[in-house]
Amino acid sequence: MFSAFSSIDYHSIRSSTPAEAAVKRLSGIGEVLSGFDISAIQTQDDIARALWTLDTADKCIRMILAEFRSERTTEVVREAKSLIDLIERARDEISDYRDGRRALSCISA
Repeated sequence: MFSAFSSIDYHSIRSSTPAEAAVKRLSGIGEVLSGFDISAIQTQDDIARALWTLDTADKCIRMILAEFRSERTTEVVREAKSLIDLIERARDEISDYRDGRRALSCISA
């Protein structure tokens, strides 16, 4: 599960400013979520796992915003808002799966 961390080059991701560090962290969350495949959800366990993943990502984003409170540049806020909006859309899509509207949600996508 954590094998993705073994390939990270920590020296190349050093940031020159706190705002740049915040954006890099938010971008990392975005990269992880980009591999999120809602169409692969088949069971209640899949739904629970997907919602847990989205909740965790949301909490991480909010922690970054809290940690970099004084460094909230337009870019930091824009990146965070974009990720939070995507998480909300994914939650809505998962709710469609859970409520049995799977076919409708696939058509509207």
